[in-house]
Amino acid sequence: MFTPKTERIKEIADRNPELVKRLDGIFNASTRIYIDYANVRPWSTKLQWHIDLKRLKQFLDSFDTIEAINFYNGYLNGDEQSEKEIKEVENRKYVVRTKPVKILNFPINASSIPKDSTALLDQFIRRALLRKYEVGTIEYLNERFRDMNKKGEYYIEDRKCNFDVEIGVDMLLDYEKNGTETFVLWSGDSDFADPLERLLKAGKKAILFGTAGRISSELNALRETGLHIFDVFHLKEFICWKKELN
Repeated sequence: MFTPKTERIKEIADRNPELVKRLDGIFNASTRIYIDYANVRPWSTKLQWHIDLKRLKQFLDSFDTIEAINFYNGYLNGDEQSEKEIKEVENRKYVVRTKPVKILNFPINASSIPKDSTALLDQFIRRALLRKYEVGTIEYLNERFRDMNKKGEYYIEDRKCNFDVEIGVDMLLDYEKNGTETFVLWSGDSDFADPLERLLKAGKKAILFGTAGRISSELNALRETGLHIFDVFHLKEFICWKKELN
């Protein structure tokens, strides 16, 4: 049942009764939500607005069937701002799952490799695609590495911190131990196809909250077995930064 947590949510809900009715139908039994934030944050590019985590929590808390809202995101060890952001999410009463972001350095020293070598490119481009490239393309890309070397750049830093395993395990544990009926995943990552398919086969309701163009083909294919997909674009008034509201 939907009971607005704030007056502003009530005002927006009164203007959008059909949307609230639809969401009430989604959250009509014991529900748990899993937010893969590293996947969700970039949606702002497609949506052209940003999700306000405070407003999102207030909105989701307005549905009394939602038992937990799990939030998954990494932090940069020793980075004050990054650690502060995680603490703020905890203070908003999300169930936070976090771990340090891994910093990976990939060497790009092109001084000792032949012009047509794929030794450096193998780190960044899949072999199946590299085989399609003409020699001129390989030589051009290696020349760009050399340009970077001239500027003193010999490594490319990449950051890695995914929660595919943790989210999948949490979903299956909630199925086995907590009697959860509805599983709501905020992500578009293909790695979640397997746990979602298991839940659907077990007769549970699985809902994917995402946005157009950011949902993998593997997840889209699960529509045929009962996966429902809800476009978060429709929630803008409820959950976006206030300064982005018209």
